[in-house]
Parts: sequence; C-alpha cells; structure tokens
Amino acid sequence: MRLSPTLEGLRVYPFVRLTQAKNERLARGEQVVDFGIGEPREETPAFIRQALADAIEPMSTYPSAEGLPELREAIAAWAGRRFGAALDPATEIVPTLGSKEAIFHLAQVVGQGRVAIPVPGYPVPERGALFAGREIVEMPLLADRGFLPDLDALPLGELALLWLNYPNNPTAATVTPEFLERAATLAREHDFVLASDEAYSEIYFGPDPPVSALSLADRTNVVAFNTLSKRSSMPGYRSGFAAGDPELVAALKRYRPNVGVAPQEFVQRAAAAAWRDEEHVDAVREVYRAKRDVVLPAFEAAGLRNAGGDASFFLWLALPESEPSSEDFAARLLDRGVQVAPGSFFGTAGEGYVRVALVPTLAECERAAELLAGV
Repeated sequence: MRLSPTLEGLRVYPFVRLTQAKNERLARGEQVVDFGIGEPREETPAFIRQALADAIEPMSTYPSAEGLPELREAIAAWAGRRFGAALDPATEIVPTLGSKEAIFHLAQVVGQGRVAIPVPGYPVPERGALFAGREIVEMPLLADRGFLPDLDALPLGELALLWLNYPNNPTAATVTPEFLERAATLAREHDFVLASDEAYSEIYFGPDPPVSALSLADRTNVVAFNTLSKRSSMPGYRSGFAAGDPELVAALKRYRPNVGVAPQEFVQRAAAAAWRDEEHVDAVREVYRAKRDVVLPAFEAAGLRNAGGDASFFLWLALPESEPSSEDFAARLLDRGVQVAPGSFFGTAGEGYVRVALVPTLAECERAAELLAGV
C-alpha cells in the first residue's frame, strides 16, 4: 500500500515517544511523575460541566462551521475585556475544534509561498505546512533577544505565512506590543499572513498579563488562535477559536466545512459559559503558580538553570554544560521517576534544554521535588 510521502517521511510525533517511554515503566509497576506532555490535568470547573450537560438536546444536528452566535459573542466580549480588542462576532471570529487542528490547517488556506516557523517550537505549524506541500523556513528564537526572532533575517517577500507563539511553547517567553506591531506591518507590506498562537495567554506569573495580536489597531493579514484547554482546564472539550482579518476568517469559514471540524453545539454552549467567567481562570493560574514554586527550586538545586520566561505553564531549563544531550538527560531523569521533554523535541535549537510542563498535581510536584533531590 502506498501512503503519503509526507506522512512516511515524518518521525513519530515526539510526544507519542514520551508516552511510550512512560508506559513501559508503568507496565513494570514503576511510578512516574509526568512533566513531559503539556496536557492540563486539573478538574474542569463544575459550572462548565453543568453548562455542557444542560446543552445536550434530545436531537443532535450537524453543527455549523460558523459556530453559534452566542459563542462568537462571548469570545468577542472576552477579547474586549482582556485585550481591548473590538471584534465583530459575525465577521472576525470562527470557533474551532481546539486550536491544534486550526493551526495545522492554516497553511492549506493561505496563498502560495514559504512558511516561517519558530525554532525551538511547537511542532504542529511545521507539520501542517509540510502536509500542505509548503517549504519551511526555520526562524531561530534567540536567547539573547528574549527568545524573539530576527524578523529582518527572513525572506519576507517569499513568505505566505509567518508563525508566532507567545507566551511561547517551549520557552515560556512573552512578546511586546511593539514587536507584534512590527510583525504585522511587515505582513501587510509583503502580503503574507501573520499567525499568532496564543494558547497560553492566560497562564502567567509576572505582574503584567501577556499581550495579544488581537489588540493591534490594524489586523489586516493577521489571525490569532486561542483555546480553553489551558485557560479553563478543558483539553478534552476541544474548544478554541481563530480571530482577526475578516477576509481571512471568511476564507476559514469556506474551508472548514470540507474537513468536518465544526465543534459540537453542546460543547460550544459550555465554551460560551467559560469565556464569560474570569474567576475560575484566576484560580487556575494560582494552582500553576503553586506548582511552579515547588518544582522550579528543585530543578535548580539539581543543577539546571531557568532560561525561559515567566508565562505559560512551562519551564525552559538549561542543562549543565557537562550534559551530552537533552534526550540522554531526560532518560536518566525518567529512570528516577521524573519525566520531562527533551529540548531536541522542539528542533535542533532546543538541544541543551529540557521543557517541564507543570501539569501534575501539586502533590505529584512535591513528590518530584523529593526525587530530584537525589539527582
């Protein structure tokens, strides 16, 4: 049987490899504190679960690709409160099945050209571009620039799509409004799409909340993605959105019925309830802060250095210079019952680092701190 050459040429998705390694140890009866995969494990707030239950109807019809008006209105109101963005719910927002699928599919919607991706970075933008037959331009995130790329070093006239991701996965870095404005200006001048993955915008530990591309005065050629998975501990609900340039949102609405990714209406109603409430988000943020306060000192005491920013629920930790590779170091930690993601999983620029996802329970984080004391 012949398969897609793109699929055949890809390595196993890196986080599948993490799961396989963990499961081998669990099968032997060993315990593992898993900081590897960034999947929230906190309980979804009760009012959201109740909203989901209340929304289930006796007859279920196919959902519209445009999404429910009440969800689009809730997202617009949230963006207005959070970022001061005036979004038209009818023309500038489309609900998505989480943000991962929308990020993957974007390269199939924009015009022809190359796709610039951050390195180190979340692997989905690159994989989506490869399946769309696009050429990749690696865009190094420079540690001495606060893990921001050098936009002027890019072949701007050849691009169809430029990806940004702040707060950043894996480095936890944030971005300034001035940088976003500069990137958006270049997108208009060179007619490429600026795509901003903002999945971690609501998880932060510094005094100032992260900024968004949605706050730009001119969102021409700009689209932002967000999700409830992290903000509201709803990864299993698969609920997010894309918002920005009305022309691009209209193109997404034309594209999406072809791939059948409209979220279920009962999930959309629960999502609307989540976007309307901020109290539970404050509580979620404090839970991650407590876990960070336990885990970060333990890793630092084990010889690692916090090299990243203070947002998202990730720690980006630099290894001691004596360590041969991030995968070898991660394997040794796993032997002690602590799993982290090797920096090499996020591209060659990630070598020399590991990523720690603060998703275990607080009790598990305290257990991990004990295990790290022996490293």
